[in-house]
Amino acid sequence: MSNEAKEKCTIIVPCYNEEEAIPLFYEATNEALKDFAIDYEYLFVNDGSKDKTLDVLKDLAGKDEKVHYVSFSRNFGKEAAMYAGLKESTGDYVVIMDADLQDPPELIPGMYESVINEGYDCVATRRVNRKGEPPIRSMFANIFYLLMHFIAKVDMVPGARDFRFMKRVMVDAIVEIGEYNRFSKGIFGWVGFNTKWIPFENRKRVAGKTKWSFFKLFQYSIEGIVAFSTAPLVWSSIIGLIFCVLAFIALIFLFVRALIFGDPVSGWPSLACMITFFAGLQLFSVGIIGMYISKTYLEVKGRPIYIVKEKK
Repeated sequence: MSNEAKEKCTIIVPCYNEEEAIPLFYEATNEALKDFAIDYEYLFVNDGSKDKTLDVLKDLAGKDEKVHYVSFSRNFGKEAAMYAGLKESTGDYVVIMDADLQDPPELIPGMYESVINEGYDCVATRRVNRKGEPPIRSMFANIFYLLMHFIAKVDMVPGARDFRFMKRVMVDAIVEIGEYNRFSKGIFGWVGFNTKWIPFENRKRVAGKTKWSFFKLFQYSIEGIVAFSTAPLVWSSIIGLIFCVLAFIALIFLFVRALIFGDPVSGWPSLACMITFFAGLQLFSVGIIGMYISKTYLEVKGRPIYIVKEKK
């Protein structure tokens, strides 16, 4: 038997309340990979689902020996689910993709060919549009990617997805990064390796509802900025210095005006507005510092990223 025939690809699928989508994903992916050049297996990670996701996974695992699953004791989040999948995977190659079929499984064979024939360590995907999303959500997503491009030293293109095909050497490097506060899109870029980006059109979910509200996405973007850049701390310091200089200049101006024209009692509304503005600015800066301290606090406690209740 050739070395190529022994190679295997592990497909990691984080799942949270995806009982309707999993059977459709399983059928579509099997169809897309029916002529795949290497063996493949599924590793579903049940992230504390409250529906019948685990029952569906157990049923699939009982029918198909290629299906494996890891089930958490509670919901730890998609980042923890992806990390668990990477840590538990055994394939020579690893694919991460969602269960809702927004990540096209028919791209996998071409991703494999790029890794084998073009010398890439990873083939990652990016959406070329956000068709079907609310405009305000798309606008903030574009702003986030623009910010990350300028303030973070990681390779993350606009529209980047978690859907990617990686060699084992890259997977092992990612697993070694055991930080509690995880932002995988940034970690993928931070570890380096030769990556090819391929575009695809945005797709709608085949079943179920999205778990990412605008507020959760906003929180996730803050996690990414704090995890891979200290620029907000620098900005708050610079802004504070600028306003100190402006306040000193204003103080000199008021002192000179009082000497020349006297000191009439006026301007208290503008003074109140300035006090409110500066107080808000101070609280904003303190909030930035607090976020970095909170992340340090969570890392120092050393709690596990996830807890496995059962697996197969």
